[in-house]
Amino acid sequence: MLIGLSRRSAAEVVASGAVTVDGRPVRSRSTTLHEGQRLEAAVAQVPADRPRADPSVGFTVVYADDDIVVVDKPAGLVVHHGAGHGGGTLVDGLLARFADLGVLAESGVGDPRRPGIVHRLDKGTSGLMVVARSPAAFEVLSAQLRHHQAERRYLALVAGVVASDRGQVDAPIDRSWRQPDRMTVSATGRPARTDYLVRTRYASPVPSTLLEATLETGRTHQVRVHMSAIGHPVVGDQRYGGARALPRQLVDRLGNDRLFLHAWRLTLKHPDGRVLAWESSLPADLEDTLSLLEPQQA
Repeated sequence: MLIGLSRRSAAEVVASGAVTVDGRPVRSRSTTLHEGQRLEAAVAQVPADRPRADPSVGFTVVYADDDIVVVDKPAGLVVHHGAGHGGGTLVDGLLARFADLGVLAESGVGDPRRPGIVHRLDKGTSGLMVVARSPAAFEVLSAQLRHHQAERRYLALVAGVVASDRGQVDAPIDRSWRQPDRMTVSATGRPARTDYLVRTRYASPVPSTLLEATLETGRTHQVRVHMSAIGHPVVGDQRYGGARALPRQLVDRLGNDRLFLHAWRLTLKHPDGRVLAWESSLPADLEDTLSLLEPQQA
């Protein structure tokens, strides 16, 4: 192929909406092209090297058995190789601790560039992730995520005071036509639903709200896009939040590229049938940021 991707990877690019014909995204690999049409694909550069074991990568293993690993990913750590990230990723660190992930990749299960990865967190997001260690676990976990049967809850500090104590954002998400590296709410997108519950409202020095967000679907950047769409972007989110998400009093404490977004609870069905759940406390940098805020008086 002209862009140097495998058929599987190319299919994923098409399904994500990153391929357009005359400016409109196409979802089918069998779309017929006609003379004069303009075909564009927003494809990140594929690194030539495969991930390699790197014991220097730091992360916490919360749970591990022969089928799965649950990790607590720190902010600033990229999950897998991609454009600009040819090493030092979570995958490299996982291979150093769980060599069998390399065997899993070589057996043809999943993408060999991201062995065992069934979902991911953004670089600036911290929290819980599950990784498959066996072919059976990969299939079971992938199906649970695909059918929205695994529960993922996030804690997010968002700009502004959210009026309703609870609510749902039900808005389809698609890749932006104008900026293919961004997602956006679009009528042509895939269904996406985020439930939210207000934990604490803060009045000063920056009006803001601590929310618990639960994903009913798992679209790229879903919490970030949905919170921005209702006028309450995640604090620290330069991509989707604009100036409102970047109050200096908080971002200076958080640091560049850090989102106030933490995957704090993960519930799923283990391949052996058990329903398991894990929780992760807010990291110190997020707790430190909250300490700057004054709760709103009832």
